[in-house]
Amino acid sequence: MTSGITILTRQALRRDRVMASAWTTMLVLMVYASAAATPGLYGTVQSRVQAAQAIGSSPATVALYGPILDPTSLGELSMTKMTVMYAVFVALLFVTLVRRHTRLDEEHGLAELVQSAPINRNAPYAAALVESLLLSAVLGIGTVAANIVGGLPIGGSVVFGFAWVGTALVATGIGAVAVQLSSSARTCGAIAIGTIVVLYVIRAIGDVSWNWLSWLSPFGWNTQLRPWSEPRWWVLGLYVVLALTLLVAAGLLRYRRDLGGGFLADRHGPASGSPRLSSPLALAMRVHRTSIVIWTVSSAVLGLLLGAIAPMASDLLDNDATRELFSRLGGPGAVRDALLAAELSIVAIAISCFGIAVATHAGEDERLGISEAVSATRTSRAAVWFGTAVVALVGGAWLMLVTGIAVAIGSNDGLLRITGAALAHVPAVWVATAVGLVAFGFGARFASGGWIALSAFLVLGVVGDLLDLPSWVTGISPFQHVPLLPSAAFSWGPEVGLIGAAALLVGFGWLRYRSRDTA
Repeated sequence: MTSGITILTRQALRRDRVMASAWTTMLVLMVYASAAATPGLYGTVQSRVQAAQAIGSSPATVALYGPILDPTSLGELSMTKMTVMYAVFVALLFVTLVRRHTRLDEEHGLAELVQSAPINRNAPYAAALVESLLLSAVLGIGTVAANIVGGLPIGGSVVFGFAWVGTALVATGIGAVAVQLSSSARTCGAIAIGTIVVLYVIRAIGDVSWNWLSWLSPFGWNTQLRPWSEPRWWVLGLYVVLALTLLVAAGLLRYRRDLGGGFLADRHGPASGSPRLSSPLALAMRVHRTSIVIWTVSSAVLGLLLGAIAPMASDLLDNDATRELFSRLGGPGAVRDALLAAELSIVAIAISCFGIAVATHAGEDERLGISEAVSATRTSRAAVWFGTAVVALVGGAWLMLVTGIAVAIGSNDGLLRITGAALAHVPAVWVATAVGLVAFGFGARFASGGWIALSAFLVLGVVGDLLDLPSWVTGISPFQHVPLLPSAAFSWGPEVGLIGAAALLVGFGWLRYRSRDTA
């Protein structure tokens, strides 16, 4: 009997080559964009101190991004968003990877098939951990390189990279424990994501009021590490200790459960299915119900925090360079409206991930034979396709609506004005989602291609100006054509064009899906 760890790790890396590459590229590019833009905006110590004081004076900003401990540090100001908020995306990536190669494979019967071969019974679990370790190293190296190329000090860049690696290791441990608790992959995912949210909230409360609470969360350690001024190297040991503790706990729980089972007892469902699940659309809604709820709550909370920051725009953008930047992002209007427009444009890119995830999930279901069971009934292929498309497209519109309402409430601004500004981004979200549906239309193995497209849109839109790309290149991104309300005037032309492009892409995706064999 061989261990099988090497071959299973190679298989896992191959399965994740699109999703992991897209996520890692997006994170590294965001780090580079922030590192490259900030030095030109805050060239003097005085301007950095003023910006840090403005951020620290807003509890909502501190809760969202974390505090700036050294107001004179250029690196700390540059990585304000990356230190805590974007570390959450790092954690979500590694939770997703662990869940995919452990609990999800067990739920779909792949783990049982693999373990019928002459390999060690711990090989699948170990391979998932090895993959996470390798990808965390790649992400850390990429982050360090992005900071250095962006013009930040080498020493601080290295320590900051270690902070993200530590976050990835802790998230791997959280995912490893969560997947032992239930036989349902969705329940395990909800437990892991819920844990990350709780840790983020604990850090937010600690940063705003009781400082000792920040030490109870790994997201708080990212700030307390002080990468850019007098680093506390011993804090890195906290990540290692917590990650090892979680992984050991996961191993002990794994030995006490059967393959395919969970440590917690399953709750028996109804003897017969609800008549409301008789259509593919209803089934798709039921399948993605937990995801929709999590995304809705997250969008509402994020919108409230972003709205609360908006009244501080004049203090946050305290020099001509920053005002010019946000005017370029948000249009020629007031600074406050420009900040709101810039925030909504970034949120729209994030919400596009929901629709692409729905399309990717449909491809995974087809590859594993789940869609075949649905198609074996009197259900038509058209119904299956459009059930997925409706959930992806309507879900994106719903999340932008929730975000707009939350931002309006948080900023105490006009509800219709801000909600309309958020909904103006829906056509661009639909185009990005439609690209994911086209990828699914080409085949189950191409379903994750939407992540590559979204990464390209992010590069073209966010980093395009820094790279001095021509406008016809950056214009490939649909998010570049959205009227940046509320600072700019509304225009029907780009909106109608984006809606038409989304419709054409969805139609093309359907034609490809209809003309091919299912996996």
